[in-house]
Amino acid sequence: MLQALDAAHVRRWAVACVQSLDAHREGIDRINVFPVADGDTGANLLHTARAALEALLRAPARARAEAGAALTALARGALAGARGNSGVIASQLLRGFADALAGRASIGGPELREALGAA
Repeated sequence: MLQALDAAHVRRWAVACVQSLDAHREGIDRINVFPVADGDTGANLLHTARAALEALLRAPARARAEAGAALTALARGALAGARGNSGVIASQLLRGFADALAGRASIGGPELREALGAA
């Protein structure tokens, strides 16, 4: 059983997020109704998640060696590549999550719970 998330787990999580958003983008686009039904929420979230993952993969090794650092790289990439309101909101949630976990080599259950609350 997984006891803690390290940088490799963070990277795998980011890949899984991109894959899931890619698989469900059209469905998310169809349920978009606020503030106007512009039908691009799924596409915007996918673009933002891809930008976050690309930033993590391009970051220097030391900037992605620990879980907290990897999350910071993801958050910066998400903000830089955020598209639409949904992308900006997602990037800010990721930023709050990363800020709460800054400096951590790995993340256990209690830290994860606190970081999700902070986000």
